[in-house]
Amino acid sequence: MTALAAARLGVPVRVLADRETGTGLPFSGVTIADWEDPVVLRDWAAGCDAVTVESEWAPADRLLAVAPDVRLRPGAATLTTVRHKGRQRRAFAEAGLPQPEHVLAATRDEARAAVERFGTAVLKQFEGSYDGYGNATCRSERDVDAAWDDLAAEDGLLVESFVAFEAEAAVTVARRADGEAVVYPAVRSEHRDHRLHAATVPAGFSDATEQTARRVALDTLAALDATGVATVELFVTGTGEVLINEVAPRPHNTAHLTIDAHHTSQFENHARAVLGLPLGDSGLRVPAACMVNVLGQREGAASPDLDDALRVPGASVHLYGKATVRPQRKMGHVTVTAADVDTARERAEAAAAAVRL
Repeated sequence: MTALAAARLGVPVRVLADRETGTGLPFSGVTIADWEDPVVLRDWAAGCDAVTVESEWAPADRLLAVAPDVRLRPGAATLTTVRHKGRQRRAFAEAGLPQPEHVLAATRDEARAAVERFGTAVLKQFEGSYDGYGNATCRSERDVDAAWDDLAAEDGLLVESFVAFEAEAAVTVARRADGEAVVYPAVRSEHRDHRLHAATVPAGFSDATEQTARRVALDTLAALDATGVATVELFVTGTGEVLINEVAPRPHNTAHLTIDAHHTSQFENHARAVLGLPLGDSGLRVPAACMVNVLGQREGAASPDLDDALRVPGASVHLYGKATVRPQRKMGHVTVTAADVDTARERAEAAAAAVRL
């Protein structure tokens, strides 16, 4: 989707994929190869004015080793910090940003002590934990021992105090290398089985909470010196406190609705920021919108049938071109724009359920 947005700006695009996912196939300049191979990286990057990543796990350090003059956005330092949850937490603490109480536990005993102190805690792998993978909720020493045996790496685990949040929010920011930035309105996000299910905007928070969330997101990107688009996922407590959950230094699922609901999508502003172009208006161009993810429900070849989904008023269906379906695989999303959030949500749920894969 970033490549599509860049192409509309007249920017030639090269895509390097480590496997044939299907999502880059509409473009002629697609290379499917081992992105750990230094020769592949060097040849692919030759002639690129700027390089960005679809995943923070892309081998940015290897790219810079063979193409040191390439303009990588976000930079290697940002990616190195974000990849490791311990480094994230340290960076946020140094910047005075609000986050849950936590301990970087190097030993089992430190993890036990942290859980005893917090009462209920979430133990997370420093690297590789996402969507419910690589973490465990612990309330006792027995829970800690099981989680430690299953998850701990050489540098231990992150132990976070459990946050009894009232809502989850996400704020997306587009930021250029010179620090110029635009902030998108906060979205209210809903997760099911640890995966994002829906995102709605306006989020319905108080003006004070909305402004706090936007400020925290902007300050987070400044602390990370991030260039491009990044999304800060947040916990909102019953008292209106806003705490950083985690950061994604790239276009994010919670902001996919910006394609249909905002003056400038996150993908176009990502391309603009990476290239040093003026940033676009991040405001809403509709009263309300809701995005619902479309997940696979079966195993086999994809054979989309969109007739019923496209009949839903205000619905836009976005499929990612993946050739095969499997249960819970993210195949696309549906966004509905409407006069109010409740209508947008109801119609988005109906349209997503009507997509046949």
